[in-house]
Amino acid sequence: MNLGLTSKTVLITGGSKGIGLACAQAFHAEGARIAICSRSQTNVDAALATIPGAIGITADLTNPDEAATMVENITAQLGPIDILVNSAGAARRTPAEELTPAAWRAAMDAKYFSYIFTIDPLIKQMIARKSGIIINVIGMGGKFASPVHIAGGAANAALMLATAGLAAAYAGHGIRVVGVSPGLTETGRVAEGLQATARAAGQTIEQARAASIAKIPMGRMAAPAEIADTVVYLASARASYITGVTIGMDGAQTPVI
Repeated sequence: MNLGLTSKTVLITGGSKGIGLACAQAFHAEGARIAICSRSQTNVDAALATIPGAIGITADLTNPDEAATMVENITAQLGPIDILVNSAGAARRTPAEELTPAAWRAAMDAKYFSYIFTIDPLIKQMIARKSGIIINVIGMGGKFASPVHIAGGAANAALMLATAGLAAAYAGHGIRVVGVSPGLTETGRVAEGLQATARAAGQTIEQARAASIAKIPMGRMAAPAEIADTVVYLASARASYITGVTIGMDGAQTPVI
């Protein structure tokens, strides 16, 4: 299917690994111009080897100045950014009894502010052009409270509200803002999270993985490419009337409205 994304400029934060990398590769396959951002130059270089013609920038997106500079640099190299996919940052999974004020703040910095600090300068450019699409890859932890993901889940929930609020505020300016919330997906982040789950339950990682998959009605985790396919569709004109919602993708594990 031709989604009409040829020559669109797409910025994917967290685009060097996992879901972010899968999104970058999927947009590239549609003919888009790709920019990725990561904190690690090594990860950026490895990702760029799989995406011919893409550019990559390193930045710590929990710092608003670095996020704004990153947006400026990419705009200077590729022109106006048509589509932003936020996939950078993940809150560390922490058992409730190990939470501290620092852990709560770290979760918001890693997941919430890394998105907001990128959205803020870019959405202002989109408002001026009366055109733009923002896709936030969030996570189902914002829909239900997990004992090992309370702080991160709170950040996810805040992003869901920000997604809905920004979409409502700027729909009249030609801007769409949509969220995608994966459940367990075959990524390094989920593998790290399973370590915390295993520790809290007194299990091996293999036992924790099997127990987690057993809770998914579809019987497996998602593949990063499956999430990316949805992101690419939502960023296309085929989804031109979809905004202000967060779409869950967890294999029916969380049957909520």
